[in-house]
Amino acid sequence: MTRVAAVDCGTNSIRLLVADAAVSEGASGAGATGELVELDRRMTIVRLGQGVDRTGRLAPEALERTFAACREYAAIIKEHGAERLRFVATSASRDAENRDEFVRGVLDILGVEPEVISGDQEAEFSFTGATAELKGRTDLARPYLVVDIGGGSTEFVVGDERVRAARSVDVGCVRMTERHLVRDGVVSDPPTEAQIAAMRADIEAALDLAEKTVPLREARTLVGLAGSVTTVSAIAQELPAYDSARIHHSRISRDRVAEITGWLLRSTHAERAAIPSMHPGRVDVIGAGALILLTIMDRTATPEIVVSEHDILDGIAFKVAEEAEEGKKGD
Repeated sequence: MTRVAAVDCGTNSIRLLVADAAVSEGASGAGATGELVELDRRMTIVRLGQGVDRTGRLAPEALERTFAACREYAAIIKEHGAERLRFVATSASRDAENRDEFVRGVLDILGVEPEVISGDQEAEFSFTGATAELKGRTDLARPYLVVDIGGGSTEFVVGDERVRAARSVDVGCVRMTERHLVRDGVVSDPPTEAQIAAMRADIEAALDLAEKTVPLREARTLVGLAGSVTTVSAIAQELPAYDSARIHHSRISRDRVAEITGWLLRSTHAERAAIPSMHPGRVDVIGAGALILLTIMDRTATPEIVVSEHDILDGIAFKVAEEAEEGKKGD
């Protein structure tokens, strides 16, 4: 096994996974299988995408929050002695005019250049991480539809053993909140019916776009990734605190998702913040994230969602381990 580190920097959060990973012979890309022993996994809300949809630039304070998290992660990676590191950056840094400033900062701190990957690459990594543990299960029908609801974008991937089709669209919990629920710099608390309707129309339009590439309605099992989905699961289970073990592979019905989404969109900031499993950084954007999830479930007519804590980070880790094995063979 190879000790690897994977960093995923998105619009809302930056996450780290340090793990011992091994891949099977011939595994690659979205079809990767193997074993992964987690050593450290953590997430920091940095809101790198703050204002990007409006200004087209990464804000100085957002960059500093992100660099502070990178310095913390550098110490953890060194402590665990990871042999290889891969840093993947997604939606916000793809869109920003000043992304070179972001790239230089990460390189200075972590010694690697962030890979600003395409939406399709992001989707394939997510599929790998989400489905590696599901292969062989007889209670989950194929094909899978893996949905990764991020801060700035949502990735859709349909596949069996491997990816059949993938598409990234520009709807995410932060982007939808900033576009529809913020007035004069303040998040509506709670939003109006007109704001919710406009947000849902935007999401529906994005699903129309996704369906041009990905056969969403052919999926037999819906697998949901990232903080909006895992937070909805925690709320559905009424957890006294965020509990990854209980959230991972939990199954939440469409009706329960609808109930939670309705409450989140009617609630105030204080009511959402009082939820014991709620991360402070998600309080203002969880309503939009839940609505994206519900709209997807309605479009695909799926009765439930399987929630995965393993996602793009795990996919990146498998790929790093595979490249390490290939390097050893070439020596």
